[in-house]
Amino acid sequence: MKNTTTIANELVALCREGKFEQIYQELYDAEAINSIEPKGARFENVTGMEQLMQKGMEWNKSVEQVYSSEVSDPLVAENYFTLTMKMKVKLKDLPEPIQMDEVCVYQVANGKIVMEQFFYTPSEHGVLES
Repeated sequence: MKNTTTIANELVALCREGKFEQIYQELYDAEAINSIEPKGARFENVTGMEQLMQKGMEWNKSVEQVYSSEVSDPLVAENYFTLTMKMKVKLKDLPEPIQMDEVCVYQVANGKIVMEQFFYTPSEHGVLES
């Protein structure tokens, strides 16, 4: 079974390569995953792999162009890890590109990610509730 540090490092490496589907397939617990977004965010909180994958597809459909993407190295504490993600993107329904800067927190249990939570200010990103 993989430990939290191994999972954290694998997630960062796959994010940097843009292999998000592989992250979901290999690192997430398909039954127990819970994804939490800030109040007012475009995408809602979801539970379960099917809803998580749908949320990912909706995000991908909303992005017109990615100008830059950066993922920090992880910080690990017991069964949790955190990292920052920054990206500059042009969303299809917004006139100007936006700069997103978020803190991501993950919980690991039984060698799989069971929770992800993202911290950012939706109004600063133009990423408002749809």
